[in-house]
Amino acid sequence: MSTRLEVWAPDGLPEIAPGDDLVELLTELLRDDPLVDGDVLVLTSKVVSKAEGRVISADDREQAITDETVRVVATREHSTGITRIVENRLGLVMAAAGVDASNTPEGTVLLLPVDPDASARALRAGLSAAFGVRIGVVVTDTAGRPWRQGVTDIAIGAAGLVVLDDLRGQVDSFGRPLVMTQAAVADEIASAGELVKGKAEGRPLAVIRGLGHLVTDEDGPGARALVRLGAEDMFAQGSAEAYSQGWKDALRDQP
Repeated sequence: MSTRLEVWAPDGLPEIAPGDDLVELLTELLRDDPLVDGDVLVLTSKVVSKAEGRVISADDREQAITDETVRVVATREHSTGITRIVENRLGLVMAAAGVDASNTPEGTVLLLPVDPDASARALRAGLSAAFGVRIGVVVTDTAGRPWRQGVTDIAIGAAGLVVLDDLRGQVDSFGRPLVMTQAAVADEIASAGELVKGKAEGRPLAVIRGLGHLVTDEDGPGARALVRLGAEDMFAQGSAEAYSQGWKDALRDQP
């Protein structure tokens, strides 16, 4: 049996301002093509941040990045300034702590939502009630990857969705057991949505149909379950820190 996936990005969402009711605006946007049971909504974090008032003056963007930073992973100087890769308050490792100067009025920057999973839960509750269906919601942001060129969208908030599909213990098509495989489903959904939303087309919402088997009755653990921190983080140290620590360890181990 074949599997079919539909992904589209509706036009017409107005510019979002602090205090706007996203549930009301999205309900109106989707009224002519209503949601059905099992749909997944993919919404860029920018509109969530704007509605939640996470817009601040950009007089000192670097200070805003510093304020959102928990740990510096790497820095690099270039002709236009310094790029900082950091861990932010959400445990996400990304450039500039997720502080964004695009698609926001001149002289301001956007911070990420305080709790993207909570934002996703609120949107899910409101839209599920408005349309009388069971849906999933993914809140996304753009991030780079250390060993790949280009950026892609990832899930930073989620509700009502399997975010991590644990395939360990199952077998492949040749009968061999899967030992390590966990599929980052929410990130894959985020990227699929971005293919139709685009970065500059003014369509911050995508609807994905055909993934009803991944939509859950409960809100679930959220996108936080995708963040690898603590003992699971094999690359917790930045390159300079690791180099320095390596020399310290070598000297300590000398007779």
